[in-house]
Amino acid sequence: MGRDPLFIVAAIAVIAVAAILFAGIGNFGIGGDPKRSNKLMQWRIIAQFAAVGLVLLFVAVAGGRN
Repeated sequence: MGRDPLFIVAAIAVIAVAAILFAGIGNFGIGGDPKRSNKLMQWRIIAQFAAVGLVLLFVAVAGGRN
């Protein structure tokens, strides 16, 4: 599983979602520009959609191998 390229891509996508989330929360927490926080949260939604799709694709493909 750890060597599967699709798993690696899905894991990177999940990590990217977490990074965007923390960047948005951090910007909000320090009193940064609200428009930037909002834009980061919009990007998080897009990245999260892609990450969920990749995870589902991985489960579908890996489930067929067992």
